[in-house]
Amino acid sequence: MWTAKKLVKAYLDFFREKGHAIIPSASLIPEHDPTVLFTAAGMHPLVPYLLGQPHPEGKRLANNQKCIRTGDIDEVGDASHLTFFFMLGNWSLGDYFKKEAIEWSYEFLTSKKWLGLDKNKISVTCFKGDKDVSKDEESAKIWESIGIPKELIYFLPKKDNWWGPAGKTGPCGPDTEMFYDTGKKKCGRDCKPGCNCGKYFEIWNDVFMQYNKTVAGKFEKLTQRNVDTGMGVERTVAMLQGKGNVYETEMFTLIMKKINEVAKEPNEKSTRIVADHLRAVVFVLADEKGIVPSNVEQGYILRRLIRRAVRHGRLLGIEGSFCKKIAKKVVEIYGDEWPELKKNSVHLLKEIEAEEEKFAKVLGLGVKMFEKIFKKQGKISANDAFLLYQSYGFPLEMTVEIAKEKGFEVDKSAFEKEFEKHQSLSRKATAGKFKSGLADNSEITVRMHTATHLLHAALRKVLGKHVQQKGSNITPERLRFDFVNPEKVSKEQLEEVEKIVNAAIKAKIPVEQKEESLEEAKKEGALAFFDAKYAPEKVYVYTIGNISKEVCAGPHVKNTSELGKFKIKKEESVSAGVRRIKAVLE
Repeated sequence: MWTAKKLVKAYLDFFREKGHAIIPSASLIPEHDPTVLFTAAGMHPLVPYLLGQPHPEGKRLANNQKCIRTGDIDEVGDASHLTFFFMLGNWSLGDYFKKEAIEWSYEFLTSKKWLGLDKNKISVTCFKGDKDVSKDEESAKIWESIGIPKELIYFLPKKDNWWGPAGKTGPCGPDTEMFYDTGKKKCGRDCKPGCNCGKYFEIWNDVFMQYNKTVAGKFEKLTQRNVDTGMGVERTVAMLQGKGNVYETEMFTLIMKKINEVAKEPNEKSTRIVADHLRAVVFVLADEKGIVPSNVEQGYILRRLIRRAVRHGRLLGIEGSFCKKIAKKVVEIYGDEWPELKKNSVHLLKEIEAEEEKFAKVLGLGVKMFEKIFKKQGKISANDAFLLYQSYGFPLEMTVEIAKEKGFEVDKSAFEKEFEKHQSLSRKATAGKFKSGLADNSEITVRMHTATHLLHAALRKVLGKHVQQKGSNITPERLRFDFVNPEKVSKEQLEEVEKIVNAAIKAKIPVEQKEESLEEAKKEGALAFFDAKYAPEKVYVYTIGNISKEVCAGPHVKNTSELGKFKIKKEESVSAGVRRIKAVLE
């Protein structure tokens, strides 16, 4: 039987045979990318290389990437939607293109050596063409040449078979998608791949980045054409096992069983939501970037997932704390394959327990007041929703969700202003389809990136070698740098850090790049605060004189003289033992 482990191994073995370097999964928290909160697709960490920067492992890559998407959070609980999932992918960075990508996809799907799917049950979609770009006849002809009948090749518009650009401009291109016929009856005359009736199961998506959309809205052909593909592990395993949904596979069955052991009022959808959300929470809390529940950015999404799991636990009749028990089961199931879960288990279980206890009080009071208002008025007004939040700390999303379950909508417009900061965070996370995820490689952000290396070195010199980077976020306006330190950094210490950074800038030091193994880099004293198990065979090491030496993906300036004047604007606490500095280059 096909299991998740067997599928992942087969996929990576297949592309290893095709000359691909197998690279590790990147962090769930994007590095130096303020446009998205979480890594939402396998290509996300590879954006600099898709834009032309050479990758240390070469032009052919493949991996199994941890991903989080919260744009479809209301759909979680159905047969296939998940918050956290694994995405298999292979990439060509200016190397092979449509012919090889399509032929290899078909080979992996149908060859008896690999998945061995019935060739007669496979159909595909290609880009239909429009006023901007012509019909993708090239992909269709390749499919025909390898045995897909013409009547099983469908042409769909941009909304179905086009990727990008991530922003208003940038790399983009047509894609071709593969579907497997589940054997269900057609829902109607127009039933075809892309229909949501369940007859056609999407297996794989090959994206061909061959155009660049300009400011003027024109689509120009790219010099470096890339291939970016994606295959969801959970959904594909469910299909291979003939299961009706992802929760019936070994990736969830033991988690579901543990939830049902403590549930007094079984409810399939709530059980699935608890399983999905707590699995996602465990992986986020185990991430080396040190995200914890809070009211901002990733911490806000994390808090929302825990609180939503708690509420659905109550709908299952679970009394008292239970999230920790489920989280332990997740660690037990996935800990061998993803060692960061076991390594950080004490921390993540403590955070989950604390957040659950905090919210349990809020939930009890909030639901009680909600029911009281609803019984009296038969609805919840915008003012009521604001009262529930302001007086009881009851989240807006929770009010909207419960109201929806009772069959009515809450008018958001009346309190949109009061809740804007909360809602905008949630909207940012819905960039899960990766439509705004290209990193900004502008001159100013590249300068900011290099400045974080100098800042890191200066902090270690002033505060001590215990200082380690926990994350960074860079926009054209400022850089943000999170680091390990047990206490507030004094004004005098910050001034000394500034002085060291600006002295390095004034010294006009060359920034040198070197490619080597992680082991070699560490022997030379390069900083690299991540698990060696997840390091690629070759890494880039950036050296700035005798001041800084770090393993990093780049990009960087050529000389520190390009940076300008460094100025710290703020120093604050992020969580226990983690501080944050915000700074600018003037």
